[in-house]
Amino acid sequence: MSNDLLPIGRFARLCRLSVKQLRHYDDLGLLAPAWVDPSSGYRYYRPEQARDALMIGMLRELDVPLPAVARVLAGQGAAALRDARDRLEADVARRRRALRLLDRVLADGLPETVVSVVEEPARRVRVASEAATPASIAAATGACVARLLAAAEGPPSLVGLFPLDMADEFEVRVALESPSGEDVLPGGPFAQALHTGPYEEIALTVHGVLAWFGDRAHAPAGPVREVYLNDPGSTPPERLETRVLIRLEDVR
Repeated sequence: MSNDLLPIGRFARLCRLSVKQLRHYDDLGLLAPAWVDPSSGYRYYRPEQARDALMIGMLRELDVPLPAVARVLAGQGAAALRDARDRLEADVARRRRALRLLDRVLADGLPETVVSVVEEPARRVRVASEAATPASIAAATGACVARLLAAAEGPPSLVGLFPLDMADEFEVRVALESPSGEDVLPGGPFAQALHTGPYEEIALTVHGVLAWFGDRAHAPAGPVREVYLNDPGSTPPERLETRVLIRLEDVR
């Protein structure tokens, strides 16, 4: 063992990390000790490793995920940090939308949702899909819409398709009604409500429709359909209208 090696406790204090953190980073392959005592398993570090350890600690304080930290240590710093920044920015935008929604609920309470049962015909469509997370759902939906509009024939009729249960990762789909479409949106009985207002507040209307299902012990079937009735480019957000549809699985 070299005399310039530092035991893990002293190295941890030097780098403002805990011994537990250093062990975890070793297990992940982020920061391996310079030497491990084969008889005791005790870890030792070189002083020059402190720079990497401090970098890891700083990036973790900034909520940079560990895979991105590994890329920084591997010399891919600029690209990894840009990706981490984009994720944080998307998360901040999502939280701001949530705050606006919460402010509305605090001011007005949950909206009264008028729900009716309609029979929807089957529709032939073209479908675009994107992987999404709760933080990126708006961007993923926008990307799907852009692809479909580029190939639209005449005035577009767009339907957003979203899972009933949104996990950490899920698929967003948008359908464009088209006689030449290769996919079919199935018809049948649907619970329907009209949402008026910004797209970011549609969750309130979806909640109202699902509450209607619960009150009547009906079984909902996904995906949630959002039929966009206005052009967001020329309609103020507060006047946008969207049909929210959820299929009644146990009604024929």
